[in-house]
Amino acid sequence: MIVVIVRRTAVAVAASLIGLTASGTASGTATAAPRAAETVPQSWEYSALRLAEAHRTAQGEGVTVAVLDSGVEAGHPALAGKVTTGPDYVEDGLQPGDAKWGDHGTAMASDVLKVAPKAEILSIRITNDEDEDEDFYTGTSRVARGIDYAIEHGADVISMSIGGELLGDSYDEDEADALGRAAQAGVPVLASAGNSGDEFNDAQYPAGYPGVIAVAALQQSGSRAGFSTVRTYNSVAAPGVAIMSAKNTGGYEAINGTSPATALTAGVAALMKSANGKLTSAQVRSILTSTARHASTGPSPLDGYGMIDAAAAVQSSAKPPTDRTEPIAYKGKEHLATPDGTPKTQHPPLDTELVTIGGAAAAVGLIMVIGALLTARAARRRATRARAQRAGRG
Repeated sequence: MIVVIVRRTAVAVAASLIGLTASGTASGTATAAPRAAETVPQSWEYSALRLAEAHRTAQGEGVTVAVLDSGVEAGHPALAGKVTTGPDYVEDGLQPGDAKWGDHGTAMASDVLKVAPKAEILSIRITNDEDEDEDFYTGTSRVARGIDYAIEHGADVISMSIGGELLGDSYDEDEADALGRAAQAGVPVLASAGNSGDEFNDAQYPAGYPGVIAVAALQQSGSRAGFSTVRTYNSVAAPGVAIMSAKNTGGYEAINGTSPATALTAGVAALMKSANGKLTSAQVRSILTSTARHASTGPSPLDGYGMIDAAAAVQSSAKPPTDRTEPIAYKGKEHLATPDGTPKTQHPPLDTELVTIGGAAAAVGLIMVIGALLTARAARRRATRARAQRAGRG
């Protein structure tokens, strides 16, 4: 069952026509040999996102984007020297270099770098391109493990162009907990809204989790792409039709989907973090939504707050809004014990009024139960005496 969130155009752009071929494979856990990466052929998203203007301020320097996907071919010319290959949680026997390894993930990584060319990619394999693994749900979710690995290994942004019937159709407590840890670490998490808008319009996770920046897809006209899932969890939207992306076997092809839209948005988040490394995940989300094209009209299930604006988002990152989601110190009276276990001399007062009311109600209820039992017992005794009297007369 295909679960990757991508739709490919009928005609791929052949490597021979562009003069590009893959020149190597990922090395397992090492970073690919450093050399200058090629530029991914431009699509209409460059002007739509105002990338040229955004790049005058930031290009993703010092930022690592974790791509949780089907693997990334680090040897592709567009990714040269930019990819560190993390763990493979799928363990299906496929290896870098196989035609069925890293198809989707390679495309997504190239879309991130198209927006943030000086960022680094951390590839974490959590699915194959046709995930039919029957033991996907055994143990901790791969999504949760991938998020935790990304946090522990210094990711600044997490991009998940994933979802579907096996990879995210229901709430998972482990995933929700991992997303909470990402928020605490200040790591924004982006996920694709889904491609079922022209079918059953199914909701999917991880896009549906609170705190996740769910990305819808737009077509060249700026309106929602017909396949883009319509849901109230949609945060923002980005170009998602005919996006030139790298192929794991070399060269490039144009793809459609909320997957490339998500990768492009993750690239914008990388630009923002590059411009201001202190941004929290809540601030990244707030800036993306407030600088989107139709933010003044409020969110829409079609495309969230609308088309993201990379230039405006980077500019706003210099003076971000206050993060009101951070923990706030308690300023009231301290009770019970201190963190080191030292008992406090003052204890919280007991709300005796509520206790009294509750106790009285319980007492009344107990009296009524006892009364009912006594009444029933007395009735049984009267019935027994009556039967005995009738028997004596007979």
